[in-house]
Amino acid sequence: MVSLSQVIASNQRIASTFPPGLVAVFVGGTSGVGEYTVKAFAKYVSKPKVYIVGRSQEAADRIVGECKKLNPGGTFEFIKADVSLLKGVDDVCRQLKSKETAINLLFESQGGMGFAKTTSEGLPLASSLVIHSRLRFVLNLLPLLQNASSLRRVVNVQAATSEGSIDLNNICGQGFPLFKWRNQVASVQTLLLEEVTRRAPDVSFIHNIPGIVKGGISRDAEGLGMYMLIGITNLILFPLFETRPDECGERHMFLATSARYVPREDKANAAGVPLDGTLPVARGTDGQTGSGMYSIGMKGESAPKRVETLLAQFREDGTAEKVWDYIMKDFKRITGTEVAA
Repeated sequence: MVSLSQVIASNQRIASTFPPGLVAVFVGGTSGVGEYTVKAFAKYVSKPKVYIVGRSQEAADRIVGECKKLNPGGTFEFIKADVSLLKGVDDVCRQLKSKETAINLLFESQGGMGFAKTTSEGLPLASSLVIHSRLRFVLNLLPLLQNASSLRRVVNVQAATSEGSIDLNNICGQGFPLFKWRNQVASVQTLLLEEVTRRAPDVSFIHNIPGIVKGGISRDAEGLGMYMLIGITNLILFPLFETRPDECGERHMFLATSARYVPREDKANAAGVPLDGTLPVARGTDGQTGSGMYSIGMKGESAPKRVETLLAQFREDGTAEKVWDYIMKDFKRITGTEVAA
């Protein structure tokens, strides 16, 4: 476990570790974890350049205003988009590529609970946001991440350490009970990021779980059962187990910058804020220390051995390859390419 005091101590060394002008892209940055981490980024980074991608202009205006007060030397820009659509993702990435040649951090927290909805591109809405949209952003922006001279990192906020079984006949988990869907999607996300890690070993990748955090994820929810679950969460679980916004921002800033989560290669240049001797480098999803892809729990700890064993089984029996191929087929069917030009 990483204590909050260790997290804050590391974050306080960010400005002295990195050069001014780190470039970050926050997808889903207008509420919840994304919003809290944007503000932490503004607090700690010298002259940051931040792109916030989301749907709500009103929320973005508020957040940008708050960030400018926190860091008058920073640049904060909102890109309004529907990122449940691959076309929307590609449009955003083209805008980013026209503005930047390098990106230090891609932080993704977009999601929703519209389990009964389908996008205009024919994908289940909830799965499209957390599987297709997120991977498309990573692949489209990977060259810019690899161009960065210091920090190079992707943080994917979802349900790490909850990885579970995968039904290859229903990879998007349509019709699954909530927790079965969550566990399968967690495995799918981790396996996809493992493949990207193999292709880009000089970038570090983190899949994490934030705990119970207030945000806008429930806005697309439908059905009596879902509303009851949300009500129980708000009335009972939030008061007991909520991660406060300030702690949430601090912890995710740590994930985004600490050398605890180094890339597999080029550790000297892209490691992050040096460790102070009280924490070791984290164990990757392959069970090896510092291997570049990490499934991380609420307090910064690596996934348990159970998860490592399950993921190893998925690699050995071909499940990982089949999941990748399935998503690539969806990309080609909808856009004509695996990666946007």
